[in-house]
Amino acid sequence: MSELFQNRVRALRAFMAEQGLDVAMVTNPINVYYLTGFRCDPHERFLALVQDNRNEQTLLFVPSLDREAAQAAAAGCTIVPITDTENPFEVLQNKVGATLGTMGVEKKDVSFWQYERLREAFPDAAYTDVQPFIMAQRLKKTPQDIAYVTRSVQIIEQVVEHAFNHAKIGMTEAELTAELEYQMRVFGADAPGFDTIVLAGKNSALPHGKPGGKKLEENDFLLLDMGVVKDGYYSDITRTFIMGEGTEDQVRIYETVREANQRAIDAVAVGKPLATIDRAAREYIESCGYGPYFNHRIGHGLGLEIHEEPSIHGENGNLIQPGLLFTIEPGIYLPQVGGVRIEDDVYITEQGEIQVITTYTKELKRIGC
Repeated sequence: MSELFQNRVRALRAFMAEQGLDVAMVTNPINVYYLTGFRCDPHERFLALVQDNRNEQTLLFVPSLDREAAQAAAAGCTIVPITDTENPFEVLQNKVGATLGTMGVEKKDVSFWQYERLREAFPDAAYTDVQPFIMAQRLKKTPQDIAYVTRSVQIIEQVVEHAFNHAKIGMTEAELTAELEYQMRVFGADAPGFDTIVLAGKNSALPHGKPGGKKLEENDFLLLDMGVVKDGYYSDITRTFIMGEGTEDQVRIYETVREANQRAIDAVAVGKPLATIDRAAREYIESCGYGPYFNHRIGHGLGLEIHEEPSIHGENGNLIQPGLLFTIEPGIYLPQVGGVRIEDDVYITEQGEIQVITTYTKELKRIGC
């Protein structure tokens, strides 16, 4: 286990000591990766990091088929493989003992069925939620985190440029989507970060629409919302092109969104409420007469998941602080006409400086002209 992950486990141990916890069990695979460096999708099998503060043991329970991978990634943990025929809660009980005073769990991730099994294994234990602590730790990104995110952004921006060069009149949304998801792998991504959004014409007015058989036509908006995951870290970018010259109304809508995007970025300042970011974009869009057509928050956190805290909306009074990484993505969506969204990934450095990680141009680009 590298020093980075060791420090994260030490922080968990210190929190447990403050809270008087004997044991903490972390089962969310993303949080297990965050704390150990071991990345695994266990499917229906049991995966858990168990920190036992009574003897300072760090146990990593993994499906037996993942034993070698866990040993390589999480060298500082004691690996406990569990076969498909074993009862994982019996294995857990055998390792930590049936007598527990207090146990920390992630309450949002532990199912009621799992809770019942825990009660059977540890009948005298009291349970405390450790998830808020872990998520608060994940909220602040380190320069190392940002290096990974930046690599993910660099990959997806190559895909955006490929889309600009490859899209043609007559191609369907689905065809272009397939090409772009192939190129994600070519450029080095581990996988698409989420369901790729490629929407043309009227479909671009659907913020989370699905690509289909719609053919790209002259004067269509072409909205691309894409991201990749690379080494566990996500990117998220949206750019909107016009097929052909476009109309004056389309240019006006585009430039309104572009200015709203910039005003939101300019509003980012340490110590201000997160709500000011949303309001900066929303108030400008409203002043241009498009207020009813901006129907979602301005952005969300990003990192080991595509959607993390913080949620950037007009009622979030939490203060902007160093270490935050989030998207800024205003949009205007006119039903039966089309839509524009422009999305950037923004990081606040440890010194409080604002860094826009996405660099792909936001100048209006026309395809086929």
